[in-house]
Amino acid sequence: MNNELYLDFLSKWQQIVYILVFITLGIGVLNYIFFKISFMSKKTYKEKFDLASEKESKKLLSGHIFVAVALFLFCNTLEYETMKLDELWFFIRLFVSLCIGVLYGYIAQLIIKFYYPGVLEKKLKKLRYTPRINPENGNKMKLLSEEEEDAYLDEGMQAEENVFSVDYDVWIDESTGYTKIEKYKGHLSALECDRCGFQTLRLAKEEIIKEATETEDGELLKEYNCSYCGRIKRKNVVLTRRFKDSSESGQLIDNPLDHDGRITVIKVEIHGSGGEVKEYDFQNLDQAKNFLSEFDFEKLQN
Repeated sequence: MNNELYLDFLSKWQQIVYILVFITLGIGVLNYIFFKISFMSKKTYKEKFDLASEKESKKLLSGHIFVAVALFLFCNTLEYETMKLDELWFFIRLFVSLCIGVLYGYIAQLIIKFYYPGVLEKKLKKLRYTPRINPENGNKMKLLSEEEEDAYLDEGMQAEENVFSVDYDVWIDESTGYTKIEKYKGHLSALECDRCGFQTLRLAKEEIIKEATETEDGELLKEYNCSYCGRIKRKNVVLTRRFKDSSESGQLIDNPLDHDGRITVIKVEIHGSGGEVKEYDFQNLDQAKNFLSEFDFEKLQN
């Protein structure tokens, strides 16, 4: 590249990148500010809980991605006089800036993935268990226990709680009897039944119809059962073919109890004294622990 053309390009690059730094950083900050405004505008703790649990981590991560891009652009404005000496310095700065931006983004992603969930959980607990206020008279309401709340839940709601797919909180104003019922996601991911509409459709059993081989995929039949209306739903799932070389199929995890990013599901199998077997799938160890702490075998048999 001709030296005059290079210097002209470098000068324009410097001006454009300066502008892009402020635009990118501004977008990232405004994106998170709009989320906080939306959060603060919610009138009830339940609405705040739903918004925070669904979007807060995502908005925080996207904000840090914009900051990472802004950091990459900003680093490409440094050492301007040095860049004039040779075109090679421009590409060196570009590479170093890219490394810094990617490093920042990667660290931010790790923090949000492994550290922030603990912070968010404390925030969500505070939102969920802060005493509710009766809108009619301003009285503080009482949160009923699991045993007390059943009197205020219909059969469908109780069925959802029994399979741990949904958890209901019942708040009551003891002076007037005014009640408020709030719905939260449970420990297990049950499906919504297409007949009764409740989230009580759970995996009941699995049957291998065709074994997977080294050359052909297999087939698995999954049978789901609704504990409320008795709906039975079947679904065929493809079993991927087996690999001869175990290195092709994945790696063994040394300690499955660690919070390892490679873990996609935790299976819990419970055997009753009468020969009954119950199987449950969880996304992480915390969900499995919470489930076991509340597990009632007799309750699930009903």
